[in-house]
Amino acid sequence: MIVTLTPNPSIDRAVTLDGLSRGEVQRATSSRVDPGGKGLNVSRAVAAMGGDTRAVLPSGGLEGGLLEALCRAASVPVVVVPIRGSVRMNISVLEPDGTTTKINEPGPLLDAAEADALIANALTDVPAGDWLAGGGSLPLGAPADFYGRLVRGAHDRGIRVAVDTSGAPLAAAVAAKPTLIKPNRDELGELIGRDLPTLGAVLDAAQALQRGGIDMVAVSLGRDGAVIVTSGGAWHATAVASDVVSTVAAGDCMLAGFLFALSAHHSAAEALAEGVRWGTAAVALPGSQVPTPADLRDVHVTVTSTPDRELPLAD
Repeated sequence: MIVTLTPNPSIDRAVTLDGLSRGEVQRATSSRVDPGGKGLNVSRAVAAMGGDTRAVLPSGGLEGGLLEALCRAASVPVVVVPIRGSVRMNISVLEPDGTTTKINEPGPLLDAAEADALIANALTDVPAGDWLAGGGSLPLGAPADFYGRLVRGAHDRGIRVAVDTSGAPLAAAVAAKPTLIKPNRDELGELIGRDLPTLGAVLDAAQALQRGGIDMVAVSLGRDGAVIVTSGGAWHATAVASDVVSTVAAGDCMLAGFLFALSAHHSAAEALAEGVRWGTAAVALPGSQVPTPADLRDVHVTVTSTPDRELPLAD
């Protein structure tokens, strides 16, 4: 079982244009609507692969009703925490060369009781040893240590916990020592307070966090793949994306692949390969659509236990 918590879910509308021009009326060539938010995207990807998952999320307003309907259509089991505010709607503008422009709304204002209910529901009926993944931004009103509280509650129950967020919420989670974190390179650099221009710099930062008490540190690197660091070593995985359509939710699909493989008792290196495979398959799909088993067939991943530390990373 992989349980996810998304404190600030969204309805994601992806619009495809021939080219984005500011200040002009433009006609979309296509559009689609998906349920979104980091944790929810993880559950969507796991469900699409036939895995066992449950998504915990707040829902309110007309948009909340649509979000719940979209989750049902995607066959994602959800636990809904009612809130007084409305779920946000995000827009992604996709261009033919793969450029993605995102406009994210801030989301609802949560009160203390609603934030507490989200954490309590996420921790309920999760068997010891299973995975709980919290991800995404925090809505207004949620405490900065929201993910730290989630991590501590999971540890108390013997639940393995992964966190994918950024800024102050990530720092609070790291202080509580989750089992796994999955920042991207920019988020990792913000966390440690310096730029990370090379693969070696990323590995040094990840290894320092792992030695500080986090079992696994996975870092997504965009076109340069991803790395994972554990007490047993460090691995770098890459794959070639034949056609980049949308990068929205690709990192979430990567985390889903990690957790899916780890839940099946695969090694860290095998989990990294699966995560990169899922993430690479995702960028070939429109909007925040998640891959199915058929989408993985032509994705070939290379994994090395001797990463090139001098490799300059793409911007």
